[in-house]
Amino acid sequence: MNETEPAVVLLDPLKNGAGYKKAALDMGLAVVAVYTLDPQELKARWPDHTDGDDVSLYAPDAAGALAALRGTGYAFRAVVPAFESAVHLADAIAHELGLPGNEASLAWARRNKAAMRAHAAEAGVRIPAFRLVHDFSQVPAAAAEVGYPAIVKPTMDAGANGVTLISDARAAENVTIDDDNALFGSPKEWLVEQYIRGREFAVNCFSSDGDHRVIDMWEYRQPDSRDYDFPLWDNVQATPEDPDWERVAEHVAQVLTAFGVRRGPSHTEVKVASDGVYLIEVGARLPGGPATDQWVEYTDIRPFHDALECYLGRRPEIMDKPLGSRALFGAIAIRNDDAPGTLVAVHGLDKVRERPAVDKVLVSYEPGDHVPVTHETKTIPVGAWVSAPDQQGVVRALAEIRAAVTLEITPDPQH
Repeated sequence: MNETEPAVVLLDPLKNGAGYKKAALDMGLAVVAVYTLDPQELKARWPDHTDGDDVSLYAPDAAGALAALRGTGYAFRAVVPAFESAVHLADAIAHELGLPGNEASLAWARRNKAAMRAHAAEAGVRIPAFRLVHDFSQVPAAAAEVGYPAIVKPTMDAGANGVTLISDARAAENVTIDDDNALFGSPKEWLVEQYIRGREFAVNCFSSDGDHRVIDMWEYRQPDSRDYDFPLWDNVQATPEDPDWERVAEHVAQVLTAFGVRRGPSHTEVKVASDGVYLIEVGARLPGGPATDQWVEYTDIRPFHDALECYLGRRPEIMDKPLGSRALFGAIAIRNDDAPGTLVAVHGLDKVRERPAVDKVLVSYEPGDHVPVTHETKTIPVGAWVSAPDQQGVVRALAEIRAAVTLEITPDPQH
C-alpha cells in the first residue's frame, strides 16, 4: 500500500455494502470502510460487516473519520454513503477531501427531518405544515396548530421507526415514542406535521452533475382508505402511463435540485394530494430492497457500479441509455396488525415459494418468537418480492400471496 493506490471510502457499508464492495473491486479500487454506528451494535446486528474491507475504520462523526482516513496512506477517489445513517457525513467528508459529492452545506438538510422541512420551506418546495417539539408535552399544542389528523416522527430515524399517527386531541395527549427502539439513535426532538391524504410514491433517481433521471416509482398501496402511519402493505411499481407520473417526476426533480443533490442515487417519498405533490422525505442514497436486487436481475441497471461512477465524478451510461426493463416489480408486507403475541406458525409459505412470480421470501420470526404489532420495517413478520410481465400480473401475484399466507399468533395475556 502507498499513497498512489486508489481507494473508495464507503460510509457504513452494511445492507447494500456487499454490492458497493464488489463494484469497487471490479473497478480496481481498494475499499476503505468507515463505520459510524456503535461498534457493539455492529457486532450484534452485522457480525460479518468487515468482510471485503481492505481497511475498516470506526468513527462517529466526520472529524473522526477524516482523521482516521488521513492515516491510511490511500489515494481516495470517491466517498459513498452506503447506508441511511451516514448520508450527511459522506458529503461533508468528500468536501473536505476535495472529491465529487453533493452540496455539503445542505448535507444536514438531506438527513435531519427538521432541517429538511425548514430548507424545503425556504426553497419553495411544497411540504406538510409542521412544528418541531422537544418534549411530548408540546405535541398537543403543535398538533392543534397543524390540524388533525397529524403525524409525529423522530427527526433522525428511518424505516418508519417511531412514526405515529395522531387522529385527535385525545391521541395527542397520550402519544409516546420509544427512543430505546431507535435504529440509529435520535436527538430528543420530533416533527409534528400535517397528515396528507393521497397516493404515496417512492421515487428512485440517479443524478449526474445536476441532471436527474427517474429510474422508477413505487406506489405504497394500503388495504383500505383509512389514515396510516406505516406505508408498507403492497408496493407496486408504477408505469409512465400513470396519471400522476409526470407531476411526481417534476416535483422530485425540483426537490433534488433544491437540496443540492448533484450526483448519485436518491430515494424520495412524496404524497399526491388534491392540491398538488408534497415532499415527505428525500434520501441521497440507493433504495433498499427489493429495488436494487430486482434491477440487477431484470434490467440493465448496475446500481452499485452506476452509483460509484457518479461518486467518482463520471456520468454513468444509465443516465442516457434505455433501462432495458424485462419485468415490473412489487413487494408485499404481511403485517401483524392485531396484537403482540407469540408466533405459533406461518402457514402457506411453501405454496408462496413455489410461485414463479415470487423472487424472494423474507421471514423475520420463527415459531416461539415474540411478534410485536408491525409499526416499522424491522417488525414485518413476512415479506416477499415479486416480478411479472406487467403491472396487472404484479398485483395479481401480491393478492395470491396475501390469500395464501396466514400468521398464527397467540396474543399476549393482557390482550
